[in-house]
Amino acid sequence: MAESMDVDTTEGPTLRLDLTCSLCYAIYCDPVLLPCSHSFCRACLESNRRFTKKCPLCRAQVKPGQEVTNLALKNACETYVRFADPTLTETTTPEDTCKMHRKPLTLYCVKDEEPICVDCVSLHTTHEHTHKLLAIQEGANVAKKELSLKVEIFERKVESYKKLTPQLDNTIEYIKSQAGQAEVQIKAEFESLRVLLADLETSRLKALASEEEQKLSAVQQLIGKTNNDITGLKKLIESVTREMGNEDLALLQNFQKLKRKAQWTREECSLPNNSLLDMGKHVGGLSFKIWKTMQPHIKFNSVVLDPNTASPWLHLSPDLTSVELSPELLTVPDNPERFNPCVFLLGAEGYTSGKHRWDLKVGGNTTWIVGVCKESVVRKQKFTISTKRGVWCIGLSKGVYTVYTPERTELQVQHSPQSIRIKLNMDKGEVSFWDAETATHLVTLKHDFDEKMFPFFGPGLQSTPMILSEGKVSVHAS
Repeated sequence: MAESMDVDTTEGPTLRLDLTCSLCYAIYCDPVLLPCSHSFCRACLESNRRFTKKCPLCRAQVKPGQEVTNLALKNACETYVRFADPTLTETTTPEDTCKMHRKPLTLYCVKDEEPICVDCVSLHTTHEHTHKLLAIQEGANVAKKELSLKVEIFERKVESYKKLTPQLDNTIEYIKSQAGQAEVQIKAEFESLRVLLADLETSRLKALASEEEQKLSAVQQLIGKTNNDITGLKKLIESVTREMGNEDLALLQNFQKLKRKAQWTREECSLPNNSLLDMGKHVGGLSFKIWKTMQPHIKFNSVVLDPNTASPWLHLSPDLTSVELSPELLTVPDNPERFNPCVFLLGAEGYTSGKHRWDLKVGGNTTWIVGVCKESVVRKQKFTISTKRGVWCIGLSKGVYTVYTPERTELQVQHSPQSIRIKLNMDKGEVSFWDAETATHLVTLKHDFDEKMFPFFGPGLQSTPMILSEGKVSVHAS
């Protein structure tokens, strides 16, 4: 025979009052006991803590964690609800009912982003301001609107990633092409030195192959990451869209969790700096680097050009010592270092200290710009050449020689220089320009260079090549 329990309800109203939370005026739900001996529903106490850290009755200071479950009171409340007052038995599903007040969830608090019942309104009101409350349907519309914006952002990211993938594929092919060009140049120079330099040739090719593998691997990893991000975004979009199809109340109850889930914190994929081969290291000034073994055949250039910075309209010689206008736009990656749309390029090596000089044959060119620039110079947009833009240079245009200061100073010359010498003294903060053939000083510009400086070249829109002169080699042994 099943057990039965008789509860004396003669003192029902008084007992119910003893079992009623003084905050929500409902039978205690998961009651907790404070050090001051007062008890409250756990949820009521948590809500009260938004405004004060004191006991709601006696105002005694209460530190978080001091409350303990009032097990005796909890058992008494459960017994009362079960046997003494059947009207307190839940008639609606827990999802539709306020856990604190056991009333239907009919309102939505915009500030706290949660559905509430009518008795919760007082908990969302202070002396200073009242939280904005909406009907459940209106709240669902607000949530859907916010989630729709997130979906739109994710969809745009997917399209952006899709556009990036073919660019990365093209970069793979370009790196392979660079490696092929470098291999041809390396072999050509080593061929004349084959007997003495076989070991060095092998080591250089291994270095090239190693960097090629490294750069290809890096881009392939980026492609893989991009594809993974596309898949992840699609799954996230499907998940959020699926959740948006739920009933309004279910959506709002899950809204905070859904918002935390609907985040995309991964860094957007892009082609990083130094993603292409360091051509200057492999083929720039190669004969000088092997000078100790074949000094009579040395070919030395104090500066070589960096093809990774060259405008798509510029064509460089295989040994990176001359540049001219390409008859057609070259297919090259739009890597961060490259000038585009401006038709410029830089030297392969930058300087932070010391003295440096190089000669440049301009010959019969009618338009050119030469000098130095900061590493941070603008690469991806048109800009006015000036010292204020981080470029210290001189140039020729329409028969006039100009110093590119903000005032555009005209440079007086006795005859047209065929070769320009640039001297950079990083320690003194000076860059000077000379007629290399006559050793005539043209102009000196001064500045406290606070970052790495690079040789700067603007060959102009003409087919006559601009050529870096070979340097003289002197050997001092001790």
